[in-house]
Amino acid sequence: MVRLGIGTLNSSSVSGPLSDVRRWWPKLARYAGVSVVGVAITQLLLAACLGWLSWGPVLANTAATVLAALPIFQMNRRLVWGRRGQHSLRTEIIPFWSYTLLGLLVSAGFVALADAAWKSNVAVMMANLVAWGVLWFGKFLLLERYLFADRASPTSARR
Repeated sequence: MVRLGIGTLNSSSVSGPLSDVRRWWPKLARYAGVSVVGVAITQLLLAACLGWLSWGPVLANTAATVLAALPIFQMNRRLVWGRRGQHSLRTEIIPFWSYTLLGLLVSAGFVALADAAWKSNVAVMMANLVAWGVLWFGKFLLLERYLFADRASPTSARR
């Protein structure tokens, strides 16, 4: 048995915060897979808005973020957390879109700075990617602990 100060680890069990990490690995792996698909969708939409439509960087980033959020929400809900049926406006949709809007504000700031500094579509696309990368794990925690928490679990968020 090893005492780590953050939990106890032995060959048969993990307790404390480490148990959350161990329990999260399968979901985190699925979330990462959905994120890869989400990044591809967002980057393709951003490239199309910047290149083919010749939109400004902030408008293109906004459109790409909003349009990509629709399939990303559904993929996370179904593939990562296994939710089916009715959506909850209060516990799923509003928090997801609130975090998406927060991400949009952060990414818009990064995109505006990149555009001002480099005037390059590649820099704008990288700025979008970095901004969402910064927010990635926080979004996982929000989805795991609040939006799609196991309502029967004692560690679930109160509703």
